[in-house]
Amino acid sequence: MAKFLIGVLTGIILAGLILLIGVFALARMRERPPAVADDSTLMLELEGEIPETAPVEFPIPFLEQRTPPTVTDIWGTLRKAAADNRVKAIVLEPRDLTIGWGKLEEILGDLENFKKSGKPIYAYLKTPGAREYYLATAANRIYMDPEDELDLKGMRFEVLFFKNTLDKLGVQVQIEHAGKYKDFGDMFTRASMSPETKEVLNSILDDLYGNLVQRIAEARKKTPDQVRAIIDQGPFLSPHAKEAGLVDGLLYEDQMLDEVKARVGELKKVSLHDYSRVAPVGPVGRERIALVTAEGGITRGDGGSDVSGNNGIESESFDKLLRRVGNDEGIKGVIVRIDSPGGEVFASDAIWREMNLLSKEKPMVISMSDTAASGGYYIAMTGDPVVAYPGTFTGSIGVVFGKANLHGLYVKLGLSKDLLSRGRYADIDSDYEPLSSDGQAKLRQAIDEDYRSFVSKVAAARRRKFDQIEPVSEGRVWLGSQAKANGLIDELGGLDRALDLVKEKAKIPKTEHVMLVTYPPKRSVFDLLFGQPPEETLDSRWRGLLKRWQIRLWARGGMMRLMPYTIDVR
Repeated sequence: MAKFLIGVLTGIILAGLILLIGVFALARMRERPPAVADDSTLMLELEGEIPETAPVEFPIPFLEQRTPPTVTDIWGTLRKAAADNRVKAIVLEPRDLTIGWGKLEEILGDLENFKKSGKPIYAYLKTPGAREYYLATAANRIYMDPEDELDLKGMRFEVLFFKNTLDKLGVQVQIEHAGKYKDFGDMFTRASMSPETKEVLNSILDDLYGNLVQRIAEARKKTPDQVRAIIDQGPFLSPHAKEAGLVDGLLYEDQMLDEVKARVGELKKVSLHDYSRVAPVGPVGRERIALVTAEGGITRGDGGSDVSGNNGIESESFDKLLRRVGNDEGIKGVIVRIDSPGGEVFASDAIWREMNLLSKEKPMVISMSDTAASGGYYIAMTGDPVVAYPGTFTGSIGVVFGKANLHGLYVKLGLSKDLLSRGRYADIDSDYEPLSSDGQAKLRQAIDEDYRSFVSKVAAARRRKFDQIEPVSEGRVWLGSQAKANGLIDELGGLDRALDLVKEKAKIPKTEHVMLVTYPPKRSVFDLLFGQPPEETLDSRWRGLLKRWQIRLWARGGMMRLMPYTIDVR
């Protein structure tokens, strides 16, 4: 009886929730786009993660307002605002950003393009770090609270190692990899960085820090040496940040808005969320360009009706998406936007194949976001132009296999296993036995063959010889600026440059307006509730953790084209 009552109550709650969402959705459908008053100021509030693929929309005002904008949303909004005579200025308020340096460079470039329209940008910072301050350097003036802190003190990498802990637990992790820099798994097998890891991370840190210093120097009209000396004094309380010339004014937010009002006239605020729903200014392009986003780890599978969390790039689902684009005769060109550290070998290859088929059907350009490494770089090898940011993590051309031997842990827990097998390598993936010498040799052969195949495909796509690509492979992660110097990408830039290139390939005049069509399209909660196959599923607070440690990919095991580590610059 109790179970029956619980079932009835659950059904009533679900029905009520669906009805509530339906009411809000109907109201939203009948709602007119927001009106933009003359002399408006765009309030550009950016917080947390900014995804490439649009999250699921909930037509409930509170939840709808909290849905984060995508990189493309921000890009399109700033382009629209630059051409809109009703928008006179931007107030930029970045806070607690968790995005990488590729996306930061995209948004910074978009802000700089907005400034070329002659309209000012004012930045208001709340306990900012390096990311927030980096974006604020695009502003005409930078403000902070009189009592606050600018956490600008340089950059660091911290690499965590579990080997000593695993030894205490009786767990042995065995790693086989092709490429001396393919040090995925070192966190499980070492207690400190390898010389190869230090070499790569130091080179990345030098370039990222140099870029940050140069940007601040140009924006604040100082020399790089002066900026380095200033940063060495950080972090800064607000008065010290002003004394160092890093900010222009110390005002509370209402005072800052009063000053903006005095500079631009009457302050009429319009939010990013509202302004993104306003129709574009000027002519709408007739030609359609597809923007296909590939975001997350690469695995086999088809999302189907699973709405449990973010699925990353599932090969079967993504291949279907690419075929949809290829079969649409109205699509004149394709930009594939990649933000992925890689993943499973065979899933990456399946997507690579479909990407190459689409490349034969449509003019294509690859645009790399924060990360397009290992399998994420592999799927980009169609021979089409590759555009990345100076701060994009890319390359990592290599293959790795990982296996955990839990025998010692089982013994500590009082557990035991008896193994019976038929076949020479039947126990090669057993968690109770280590790899035998024969099993290790078997895996080594497969990994080496797959590595040669990877390098060969890169060489063919980059129109170079194997011997020219192999020295810059070996699993090494490169920044976009380094990859450009080594011939692994074609150009440095973002969405604007990718759009120019695909228009050129599609023989569309550079000055002609085009319609950008995103794949997968934005989806509402109704699309999920009523069974339409999702290309993107519900967001989750666990998404960042899974992305950071690639737990799902690691748990699957097998051969992987996976970036050796997740880099979070602090």
